[in-house]
Amino acid sequence: MCAISGVIGLQVDEAILGRMLYTMRRRGPDAQGSYQNGDAVLLHTRLAIIDPEGGKQPMSLDWAGERYTLVYNGELYNTESLRSRLEACGHSFLGHSDTEVVLHAYAQYGAACLEMLNGIFAFAVWEGKQRRLFLARDRIGVKPLFYLLHGSGLLFASEIKTILQYPNVKAQLDSEGIAQLILMGPGRMPGSGVFRGIREIEPGQYAVYQNGNLEITRYWSLRDREHRENFEDTAAHVRWLVLDSIERQMVSDVPIGTFLSGGLDSSIITAVCAHNEGEKGRKLRTFSVDYLNNDRYFQASKFQPNSDSAYIGIMERALSTDHHWTVLTPEDLCAALEEATIARDLPGMADVDFSLLAFCGDIRRQVRVALSGECADEIFGGYPWYRDPEIREREGFPWAQNTAQRISLLRPGLSVDPEAFVREAYEKTCRESDIRPDAAPLERRMKEMVNLNFRWFMQTLLDRKDRMSMYHGLEVRVPFCDYRIAEYLYGVPWEFKDYHGMEKGLLREAVKGLLPEEVLYRKKSPYPKTFDPRYTELITAQFREMASQNAPVWELVRKETLMVLLEGTSPWPWYGQLMRNPQIMAYFLQMNFWLIHYHVEIL
Repeated sequence: MCAISGVIGLQVDEAILGRMLYTMRRRGPDAQGSYQNGDAVLLHTRLAIIDPEGGKQPMSLDWAGERYTLVYNGELYNTESLRSRLEACGHSFLGHSDTEVVLHAYAQYGAACLEMLNGIFAFAVWEGKQRRLFLARDRIGVKPLFYLLHGSGLLFASEIKTILQYPNVKAQLDSEGIAQLILMGPGRMPGSGVFRGIREIEPGQYAVYQNGNLEITRYWSLRDREHRENFEDTAAHVRWLVLDSIERQMVSDVPIGTFLSGGLDSSIITAVCAHNEGEKGRKLRTFSVDYLNNDRYFQASKFQPNSDSAYIGIMERALSTDHHWTVLTPEDLCAALEEATIARDLPGMADVDFSLLAFCGDIRRQVRVALSGECADEIFGGYPWYRDPEIREREGFPWAQNTAQRISLLRPGLSVDPEAFVREAYEKTCRESDIRPDAAPLERRMKEMVNLNFRWFMQTLLDRKDRMSMYHGLEVRVPFCDYRIAEYLYGVPWEFKDYHGMEKGLLREAVKGLLPEEVLYRKKSPYPKTFDPRYTELITAQFREMASQNAPVWELVRKETLMVLLEGTSPWPWYGQLMRNPQIMAYFLQMNFWLIHYHVEIL
């Protein structure tokens, strides 16, 4: 994986480019490069996973009278089949990197090449003679791509911090940005970078910039269709898709590992990888995170019914992996608060981010590539809000059932109607859900739920995984994000997904025989958080110190109302399944640090 950025139609000098490249170094610690063609500059830093010598960027190609130059962040999982197709069209290749295949594919097919790519990616191609820039992002949104129309030109980058290095680009927060932070955070609206003017190419979109104009096109979205397979055939189809995706994503010229939580999704990935590595005479490296004294302090709940350690042990023994534990203390978590904010460029998921950042740093000392189980819950219907009829039928985002509470925190003077702001965003996503006209009411609602999760909640988790891992130069692949799985499952009826009334019942049936029974039928449990009272003490002390000061966060929220909120308990987490009072405090601590560190101007 890598970092990409570019400046089109604007003046640059070595100092500006140096500052931009500096912000990109963590995503790409192995090499850096630049390309300039008049007032167009492309920048790249590289994490070398495949073909370290042949995949250097920016990469240029002369083809059919045009000179194409590419910067690419991603991984292609059908490289060889696409290379063969291109060779049949007369293309020849100097190395075996997927970067070179993407470049030739664009030169041959233009934007239509996106329909041929199976992978995770964000890339830019500059066409020198046409003076045209092409930007594209993968269908699911695993890799980020932000941009800013600035003056007479365009800036783009993998991360917001790189765009903010350009002169006179101000970190500003307007009413819409404030509304997102307080009413939707740590999620954000599709296409928004929260900072005023900074946008994001959405998943499944590409953009063309030429002569000062930017035109954005959606090339992919979830489409409903009639499902004609019976349950047994559906389960067999799912098994093939999942196993094929995992095996494709094991391709690497460096050692790989897997995240292992002892839950269904990570265990499936680990079982497949361990088998494949075993056939090559190698032990798979697996990685788990826990918290000091978690066995003493863990508290079972509706959202987190049991801890991971026993199930991890079952998988470790069953597969004989080379297993590594990262055990974090409350002090470790608090120490990562500021770094995690910088990694994400925005306030995030509090200690869920902090722990993942520290965990990824530990993994990176062992491997450069790891596979993780994100996105199965969104696609297969694993979250509690899919299965709770009361939540399912309630208007609003199901992972944040506290809009009225959030509205009460807002300082007066916001130029948007808070209730209408949330309602319109929710309703717009529901309206845009592609649903067959003959769908039954429950089927219609479940497809709306999939789209809500796919376009909102899942993106928050993908943001978290990408930023926390790439901050340490660790490439994390997510096999359940294969677009073929998403496309197929969208058309599968809820009755099949809810097989035997169990979350992800279809997936469990599809992978029978791969996992020990205890893990196969383990009730869903989210990414672990700490219950150690010491962590609450440390966060509370930091929060009280902030509350005693004239901190910038109090320009956004009513301090007194927030303090009252934190003294009570809510039946629902602030966001998702884990964010309770300690995490709410950490979220606002992050927000305050973010306002200071990024010199945010509140409009």
